[in-house]
Amino acid sequence: MTNPINVAAWFINHVDRDSGDSMTPLKLQKLLYYAQAWHLLAFDEPLFQEEMQAWAHGPVVPSVYHEFKTYGFNSIPEYNGAEEIDEESERILSQVADIYGEFSAKRLEAMTHMEDPWKDARRGIAPEARCDAVIPKDTIKAYFQRTYGEMTDEQNAA
Repeated sequence: MTNPINVAAWFINHVDRDSGDSMTPLKLQKLLYYAQAWHLLAFDEPLFQEEMQAWAHGPVVPSVYHEFKTYGFNSIPEYNGAEEIDEESERILSQVADIYGEFSAKRLEAMTHMEDPWKDARRGIAPEARCDAVIPKDTIKAYFQRTYGEMTDEQNAA
C-alpha cells in the first residue's frame, strides 16, 4: 500500500503536457477512484488505505483534496517529493491513465455518478448537498467485480 498523495503525484507527473493534456484536482480525484477500484480488483487489496468520500462532484480522497485544492479548476503543475510506487501498482496506474485519462474531468464525474458505489453512499442526499459519507472499499470492489464479470460474460457470448 502507498500514500494517496504518492498516487496523485504519479498521475500528475505522467500527464502528457507536451500534447496539451492537464491534470485538474477534479480529474485527479476520479483517476484515484478508478485506480483504487482496479487495484482492489487485480490484487484484492487497496492501493491506499484512506477512505474515499462521496462528495457532490464524485468520489474524493480528502487528503489529496486538501493538498491540491488551491488549484481549483486549473492544471496542477508537476509534483516533486513523491515516493516510488511498486511495479505492480504502477502497472495498474498506467492502465487507468490509458483507459480513463483521455476523458475530461466532467466526463469522469458523470461516469462516477452513474456507478453504484457513489450513488449508494449518497442515497437520500440531495445532489449538490455536502456529504462526507464513506464509499466502502468492499462496495467498490464488489461493483467492479460485477461489472467486469458482466463484461467478460458478454465477450464470451459474442
